[in-house]
Amino acid sequence: MENNLPISIIIPCRNEERFIGRCLDSIIRQDYFHRGNIEVLVIDGMSEDGTRKIIEKYIKQYPFIKLFNNKKKIIPSALNIGMKNAKGEIIIRMDAHTVYPPDYVSKCINFLNKYNADAVGGIIKTLPQDNTFLGQAIALSLFHPFGVGDSFFRIGCKEPRESNTIFSGCYKKEILNRVGFLDEKIEFSEDLIYNSKLKRAGAKLLLVPEIISYYYARSDFPSFCKHNFRNGLWVIPSFKYLKMSVPLRHFVPLFFVLSLMITGIMGLFFRPIFLLFSIIIGSYILVNVYFSLKIAIKKRSIKYFFLMFIIFATLHLTYGLGSSYGLIRLVKKR
Repeated sequence: MENNLPISIIIPCRNEERFIGRCLDSIIRQDYFHRGNIEVLVIDGMSEDGTRKIIEKYIKQYPFIKLFNNKKKIIPSALNIGMKNAKGEIIIRMDAHTVYPPDYVSKCINFLNKYNADAVGGIIKTLPQDNTFLGQAIALSLFHPFGVGDSFFRIGCKEPRESNTIFSGCYKKEILNRVGFLDEKIEFSEDLIYNSKLKRAGAKLLLVPEIISYYYARSDFPSFCKHNFRNGLWVIPSFKYLKMSVPLRHFVPLFFVLSLMITGIMGLFFRPIFLLFSIIIGSYILVNVYFSLKIAIKKRSIKYFFLMFIIFATLHLTYGLGSSYGLIRLVKKR
């Protein structure tokens, strides 16, 4: 593969006036510009804030940036619009909430060549949207193994490894053409489903720790809860589509919440089952205390202990409740 191939960058966005400028600035600074052609396709979900005005200002200065309307307002339809209009032989999906180092695109292309991969992605460094105490704690939970399990693109890895899914993936267009467009009935978890389809089609997806991007996580508690609940909810349709291709870590919160609900209710009538409920919740508390205390010691602040305990519990419970609701919806449909 040549190192000067035309690149199409697709950015789905909606109401991102705080971050779209940072994202576009980081793309404009890419060192790949002197070696090849780049087009940037911003697919806007009919934003109701100042997002579109910001994008239009960039378009006037940088003609390689193009704006498309996404009337369905969901990410899969945005990606489909981008794929239909992309002219590059390499397609990179980027996130409006993320900032990319100047060598991001170059590294993606280099590792595609080096490992003869069909797609590559990297590690995300999670930062708080607002540099508050709560924002820092939320960001910590999203790249800690106790918070997100073995999600290597979040917690990191030491060397390149094949993966089931990648963040801000860089894809050869030929492999995308082989699989086709995204299913727009799946509003979220689209990356998990689509990357799994690519794997089934024989694609080699590679996670490379040298490729790094910086993701701004939600820093307020209601948004944090809503986001986790939504992620848990949409992992159930993912399982319906992909069966055993969905990593087990996505279902641990569901099993945890269901075990608490079942043993808690039945324990009101049968004492031995209440003992099992106590063991489950007691074990979780001990593990949560252990990791929260480790973070507090590392940060040298006891305040982190109490807040991390709450954040971890909220992350697991809201995700599990979302999956439980998704399971109920699936049963009702059937």
